[in-house]
Amino acid sequence: MTGRAYKVNLENVFEGPLDLLIHLIKKNDVDIYDIPIASITRQYLQYLELLKLMDVNFAGDFIIMASSLIYIKSRMLLPVHESEYDEEEEDPRLEITRPLLEYIQMKSAAEKLGERNLLGEQIFIRQMQSTDLLSDFDQDDQLVKIGLFELIDAFQTILQKVSPKHQVDLTTEKMSVKDKISELVDIFIKNDSIIFEELFQSSPEKGEIIITFLALLEMIKLSLVRVVQHAQSGIIRLFYI
Repeated sequence: MTGRAYKVNLENVFEGPLDLLIHLIKKNDVDIYDIPIASITRQYLQYLELLKLMDVNFAGDFIIMASSLIYIKSRMLLPVHESEYDEEEEDPRLEITRPLLEYIQMKSAAEKLGERNLLGEQIFIRQMQSTDLLSDFDQDDQLVKIGLFELIDAFQTILQKVSPKHQVDLTTEKMSVKDKISELVDIFIKNDSIIFEELFQSSPEKGEIIITFLALLEMIKLSLVRVVQHAQSGIIRLFYI
């Protein structure tokens, strides 16, 4: 790893700015042609703050998208003027809608956004002969592959349990993603798989929680961990590969 010990490079592994928009559109159950730009922009900036807190080094792409959303929001606040030929002005949100539609078509093979899992990930059934069958799930339970932003949602829930008085400065605290990965490998070797929340039960400090999450992301990048979510209960389970 290069740079500060806690910094990880997830570029070309996880989703990008358009994927975050798709995630927010689905999460808020809104029409892609009628995006509530103010609300989506506010939520987008919240995710951006978390990416910056974790120092994920491809956050620059998200900052550019955030700037575009703020620009569109500002245009929508301006009064609408009819043109010289009484033509209606184009909805500023189309600047986002068009590339989103193209991206969705490319990612999900033209299927409707609301009729399949985020980013076109397929639902699959666990195989009986698999060595990682769990007592938590039945044979016919559906497990869904999930992406970065579903993980971030779960991670935010964990962070909310930490006292807001506890501040962390990762630049001064001696923390190592590499060391944390070694700890996680030991945990996985003993358990084969683990529920996402269980990784953080022994980490009361905010800095330790963040490092654990970064280590998990790095392991996913290295194809050491597979992440699935139980479609019925929402439980996220991590499998050591």
